[in-house]
Amino acid sequence: MRILIAEDDRDTAGFVQRGLRELGHNAQVVTSGLDAVALLISEDFDVAILDRMLPGLDGVSIVQRVRAAELDTPVLLLTALGRIEDRVDGLEAGADDYLVKPFAFSELAARINAIARRRPLHQQVTCYEHGGITLDLLKRQVFRDGRHIHLQPREFRILEELMREGGRMVTRTMLLERVWNYHFDPQTNIVDTHISRIRAKLNEGGHGDAIETIRGSGYRMASDA
Repeated sequence: MRILIAEDDRDTAGFVQRGLRELGHNAQVVTSGLDAVALLISEDFDVAILDRMLPGLDGVSIVQRVRAAELDTPVLLLTALGRIEDRVDGLEAGADDYLVKPFAFSELAARINAIARRRPLHQQVTCYEHGGITLDLLKRQVFRDGRHIHLQPREFRILEELMREGGRMVTRTMLLERVWNYHFDPQTNIVDTHISRIRAKLNEGGHGDAIETIRGSGYRMASDA
């Protein structure tokens, strides 16, 4: 699953993100309420984990804005506020579940699975296809014209982001944030190096280039792939 974590405590965010990635999920972290709203409205997530108290916009307000935009993304609120009134406020705003800090990660994982199952199945994309390339999120496999392509985990994640956007451009900064969780410029060519490896694997056998470079900006899946 693709999961958004909105948590301004970096220790908590890192703990949750590492645990979810170990379970095979694609977990992305933001530290402000406004960033959470922007991502939830512009991108597709299977579940959102929102801290109740966030800078810029609190968790309840995020839920209200997301529901006002007619998005049904399952939401789990995390909070240090354990009063019944606080839980009721969150649930009435449109949250699907509520977990009070401190919590056991096993319970968090179970609750995520539970609220994700409530979402209509047609909302959950598990496979992407583009120009003869098929990426299966459940089996973690990639094929091009029936030929299995072996990708390393980060290579798979990069291709997933590119195929999720279809023909739209994905910038280097977006890839650094989504795949490496870097919120700064590492001053390396790490993205370009990985893209080069993915290209080489996808293009074996005389296939045309599946990934197009937008000079100085980023990448997108080639329209004629």
